Amino acid sequence: MTADRRRELGVFLRSRRERITPAEAGLPTTSRRRTPGLRREEIAVLAGISATWYTYLEQGRDVQASDQVLTALATALRLDRPERDHLFHLAGHAPAQEAEAEPLTAEAAAVPHLLQPNPAYVIGATYDVLSHNEAAADLFPVLRTPAPNFARWTFTDETARLVVLDWEQEARGLLARLRTLAARHPGDERFTRLFEELREASREVRAWWPHQEVQAQSGGRKRLRHPDLGALDYAYTAFHLAGQPSQTLVIYADPRPCE
Repeated sequence: MTADRRRELGVFLRSRRERITPAEAGLPTTSRRRTPGLRREEIAVLAGISATWYTYLEQGRDVQASDQVLTALATALRLDRPERDHLFHLAGHAPAQEAEAEPLTAEAAAVPHLLQPNPAYVIGATYDVLSHNEAAADLFPVLRTPAPNFARWTFTDETARLVVLDWEQEARGLLARLRTLAARHPGDERFTRLFEELREASREVRAWWPHQEVQAQSGGRKRLRHPDLGALDYAYTAFHLAGQPSQTLVIYADPRPCE
C-alpha cells in the first residue's frame, strides 16, 4: 500500500471517528473533551485492538490491518455498507462479503402459521427470525421490521425492555445461549460480527461478556407484555428442526395473567 493510500485511510478513519458522540457509543460525556467525537483509544477499545496500533493507522504509518480488524473497526465506527467497502479498498483488501440469509424450507416456514393463534417463530443460529406468524408479530413488534434478529432487538431496542418483563434475566440468558451456539460453529463469521456489534452497542453485553456464561436452549415460562392483553405469563418450548439443528421452532402457549 502506497504512502498516499495510507494517509487517505488515516484521514477516513479520523473523519468517521469524529462524527460519533460518546452518548451514541454508550460512553460517559465529560466537559474535558477538546475534539469532536470519540478519542482514538475509545475506538480502539470498542474495536478490541491496541490503541497504539490504531493510532498508527490514523497516522498513515506502514502497518497492515487484517480483514478481522477492518471488520471490527467498521462496526465500532458504525459504517454503512458503502463506507465499509471503502474502508476495505483503502486498506488494500477486497470488501468483506455479507453472509447470505440462512435458508429455510417452505415446509418449515409454514409451521408457525399453522400454529396460529399461538405465537410461534423459527430462528436461525444467530437468532435471525426466519419465519413467524401474526400472533408472534403482535407480541414482538420487531418481527414487523426488515430482517428481524432477536439478539439485536434485545440489546439495542428499548422496546425490548418494555415487552420482556424480566429483561435482565432473559437478556443474560440469551447472551449465554449465543456463546454456546458460537462454540458449535467455530470460525462462523456471523457470530463474530454479531458479538462485535452487540459489544459496541450494549453496556450490558460489555459487562457480562467476560463472565463466560453458557446455557443450552430449553423451554419454561416467560413474562411478556402483550400490547392488547397486558402482562402475561407464557409457557414456551423450543424444537430443533429435523435436518437443521441450528434452526429452532419456538412456540408460546397457555398465557396467564402475571401475578
